[in-house]
Amino acid sequence: MEITEYYKNIKRPLVLDGAIGSLLQQRGVIMDKALWSSLANVIAPEEVIKLHREYINAGAEIITTNTFRTNPTAYEQSSLKISISEFIKKSVELTRIAKGKTENIFIAGSNPPAEDSYQSSRKLSRNKIEANHKTHIDLLWENGVDFVLNETQSHLDEIKIICEHCNRNKIPFIVSLFINFDGKLLSGEPIDYVLDYLYLQAPIAVGINCVAPVTFKKIMTQIIFKIPWGYYLNCGSGKYTDAEIFEGVSTTEYIGIVDKYLEKNPLFIGTCCGSNPQHTKKIKEYLIGKYNGKSIR
Repeated sequence: MEITEYYKNIKRPLVLDGAIGSLLQQRGVIMDKALWSSLANVIAPEEVIKLHREYINAGAEIITTNTFRTNPTAYEQSSLKISISEFIKKSVELTRIAKGKTENIFIAGSNPPAEDSYQSSRKLSRNKIEANHKTHIDLLWENGVDFVLNETQSHLDEIKIICEHCNRNKIPFIVSLFINFDGKLLSGEPIDYVLDYLYLQAPIAVGINCVAPVTFKKIMTQIIFKIPWGYYLNCGSGKYTDAEIFEGVSTTEYIGIVDKYLEKNPLFIGTCCGSNPQHTKKIKEYLIGKYNGKSIR
């Protein structure tokens, strides 16, 4: 069953999981300059599996692979002794182990920007960026993810590469955007222009992620979604670029945001940096209560 079909069956937004990297860091797992939290897939796989299971037990219906920095440009800067194909295979497998035989759980393969998420200027050539995304998306798909979640995307050239590759190879995908307070990508295009392009590419959905609640509220006054959409906001207490990220948005505050935007019928709702399974649990409980349904897991 695809997530859009599942959405129609349960008649409410699906619950996406929350932060992985910032939470593993808080728990003392070693981070890597190039690979960030994805190093944990090799050196502390049991901790990654444990966290995935915590999100599943909290009610998440979409679990994201810890592959935000397993992409080629990050891998090439690391000192890993295994091949990138083996690295990604192991990383996706941890999510599948955590899922086990639990029904109605979808695995989203995280595909990040080729370079730093919050980097306005570019260092890589177009050919390098294109090769990065094609390789990473293909390896995620080949290893059994249900769809590719291209997240925190903030440059239109990368978005176009991603859409064209996924469509050409019939890989189901979501594009989730990082938008600044001015309502633009870091590459300068306004969100309505970007959405008009994405509507023609037929993704499963478009998303907004890692933006602060105040930015999200401003963005939402500027747009009307014409295809399925979703969001997972930054819950950190400081800046996006902080070396360590801690909770800054309480579960109560987040539920207030969830309630405000239900009328726009999101396909999925989750949380991003600084969050934890308690946020997921409260979102699920709120949605079940709001829609007077019963969890079918």
